[in-house]
Amino acid sequence: MGHQIKIQRVERGRTKSYYINFPAVLAEAAQIEKGEVFEWLVEDRNTFLLRRSKARKSFVKRKNGLT
Repeated sequence: MGHQIKIQRVERGRTKSYYINFPAVLAEAAQIEKGEVFEWLVEDRNTFLLRRSKARKSFVKRKNGLT
């Protein structure tokens, strides 16, 4: 499953920030809660991974029976 997003750039004086809006459907599917902490991992310049800082038990059952 994939969702396209656009990166937003905001400039305020001498500072600039980039923002990514996380689609609500993905947040709900992953049971993300307000204030939860995540970290970005950069595999290469084309691949970024978003990972929870505190792992939660997966709600997806794998084909081989492991979770």
